[in-house]
Amino acid sequence: MLGILCLLIAAVTCGDAAKAVTLTPADLSVPVGREVIFNCNIERDDRDYIRFYRQFPGNAPQLILRHRRSLSSPSYDSGFSSSQFDAKASSDVDFKVIIKQAKVEDSAEYYCDTWDSTAAEVVSHGGTKLLVTSSDVTPPVVTVFPPSNDELQSKEATLVCMATQSIPYADVTWMACGRQATGAVATGPAERESNGNYKISSYLTVQTSEWNSDVPYTCKVSLGSQSAENTIKKSKCAT
Repeated sequence: MLGILCLLIAAVTCGDAAKAVTLTPADLSVPVGREVIFNCNIERDDRDYIRFYRQFPGNAPQLILRHRRSLSSPSYDSGFSSSQFDAKASSDVDFKVIIKQAKVEDSAEYYCDTWDSTAAEVVSHGGTKLLVTSSDVTPPVVTVFPPSNDELQSKEATLVCMATQSIPYADVTWMACGRQATGAVATGPAERESNGNYKISSYLTVQTSEWNSDVPYTCKVSLGSQSAENTIKKSKCAT
């Protein structure tokens, strides 16, 4: 995820920096309507803003707000407002960013960054995964598709997992023989369907020889306490 973030947020460092930025907690699961508090520590004040972002899987980060201790209130980017979010500074380096009443649509990953004058670059920390659950959230419907016949003529082949669900965020895990799969995984952004549900597609690239040896592959999609999975292997596929 750090590599993806570095590609999406300009000037974010991928190496060591003179200043550490931390965002806690690491993962959160809360019911709809709950207040959510993120703690961002920037270690040293360089008289710059802290910036707070939201990112849905497969999409570029969205800047929510900027804040610094000298301001009475944060400034918001387009599409966000004080009715949804707030930020407070307890010191020059300690900030709290607050979602006032979490909605299912707030399920995403969140990031915090600021300027490091010593390293002359923006430094970032994030990956706080927030999942907002509701009694209306039902388990996803998961379908796994085998590689195409054309792909099976090459050394590598791709399995496709498609999940239909009621929220735009989910954790997708691929397993082989009950253990985490070692192949390359790519999960696309959620796509909203005409009925209001969301579709997420995830792709696992495997060695064709493994597929031909009848290894069982499982795609598991989790929405907090709700999850579903589907398993596929060559001998169970129609010829």
